[in-house]
Parts: sequence; C-alpha cells; structure tokens
Amino acid sequence: MSVDQAAANRANAAFWNELCGTSMARSLGITGAEPDALKRFDTAYFDFYPYLKDYVDRYDLRGAGVLEIGLGYGTLGQYIAERGADYYGIDIASTPVEMMRHRLRMLGRPNDHRIVQGSALELPFADRTFDYVYSIGCLHHTGDLQRGVDDVWRVLKSGGTAILMLYNRYSARQLWRIDRRRLTGALRGRGRPSAEQIRGLYDVNTSLEAAPHTDFTSRKDARRLLRRFSRVQIEAKNFDNATFRGRRLFAREQLLRTPLPRVLGLDLYIVATK
Repeated sequence: MSVDQAAANRANAAFWNELCGTSMARSLGITGAEPDALKRFDTAYFDFYPYLKDYVDRYDLRGAGVLEIGLGYGTLGQYIAERGADYYGIDIASTPVEMMRHRLRMLGRPNDHRIVQGSALELPFADRTFDYVYSIGCLHHTGDLQRGVDDVWRVLKSGGTAILMLYNRYSARQLWRIDRRRLTGALRGRGRPSAEQIRGLYDVNTSLEAAPHTDFTSRKDARRLLRRFSRVQIEAKNFDNATFRGRRLFAREQLLRTPLPRVLGLDLYIVATK
C-alpha cells in the first residue's frame, strides 16, 4: 500500500511530539526534566529493557561518530553520549530534539546544532559520515521502511555498524492477541481488526491515539531490507505478560529469562555491518 509521504511526515511529527515514554514517566510521577527526574526515568527504562545497554556496551564508542535516529525521551542517546561518542541525533518531532539537547547540556556537552529535527528518510548528513547508527523503534513508523534503511546505509562509513529495532511480524503478540481479536471480531460479525487497532497494540499516546503508521517485519523481510549490508545478525527480544481471561499467568520479567523471546519476541534487534 502506497503512503502519502508528506502527510505521513506531518502526522508523525504531530504524534511523536509527545515524547515516547510519557506514559512510563507519568506512571513514575515524573512530569519535569530535572536531572533527578530523568535519572529515575532512565533507571526504570533500562530495567524494562534490560538487554538494551548491551547494544551500546559491546562497542568502544570513544571518539566514534554515532547517529541516533528517533530520540524519544533521550535515555539511549544520553547513554551513548556518556560512553564518549561523537554523538548526533535526529527526530521528526521538535520535543524529542529539545529533550536531547537538554540532556547534552546537563552533561556539559552542549551541541544543539548536532541534534536536528528532520526526516529519517532524508538524513541531512553526507555519505559515509558515521561509524555507528542507532535507530530503536523508529524506522517502522516512517511510511517507507526500505528508504529509511537505505539512508542508514548511505550515511555509514564502510565497515560501519547499524543497530536497528523493528517490530517482529511473527511475535507472540501478533500470533496471539491479534488472532484472538480477529476471532472475537468474526464471532461478533466485525471481521478482522483494523490496521489502527493493530497499531494501537504497540504505540499510543496519552490520549490513546495509535501511531499514524507502523510496519511489521519478519526475519526474512529484514534480510531483504538490509541486503546491501555485508553482514546481518538478527535477535528477537522483549515479551508481554502471559495472561488468560484477564489473569496474569507469568510476568514479563520471568518470561524474559526464558527462550521464548528469542523465538517470539516483540522486537527484532538487527546488527548490520556495511
């Protein structure tokens, strides 16, 4: 299905102007951006995604040129910057840009000109600029996933590494929750769930509106999307609580310690070398 890219960009800029992570922040009683508040948010964020730091810590980023695409609450970007990276960031919305600039100023590293508002499909950087590109949960919202991946490839140096997260088409959530909704809808004469309902299972704002666009990717799809890269490694991560008739059978924290996320995880973490 073709996408009106200009309309998609406008919708994404409006939707993601509410920081991704706002619901988590509110659940923690965080409403400001003071250092203590952000530290508390970041601790909770990395506790929720305990595998995420490893995608930074496995590399020596000191002095390396690193671009982050999709900034959210700025947790990952700050962590990358604290590792000594020569950090750049881009987001389609203005609020994440300001949050990341604020974080860098708190670190004593003000570099506002390096944190820019713009599209992941038209990165305002020269070819072969960066040693690493991180994009966690962003490119699948752009409306043109292949174009986004291709621009990541363009701005990476030869031998550079991209660390991307895309939603898994064949996760437990897709196979169970969506199929269950399809079955329930069919029994009630409503057919399969709408694309908006499916998107709403993943990303909603505090007004419970679903993200404007979301693509879901299989491992095979990911390898096709990244076919220009010399090496591609894919790991599934993340999992939901296991529930039955509204009762929790197993907590997400327990399931993360099992092999299930490696098979049916919500997210595909892709490490690709140019």
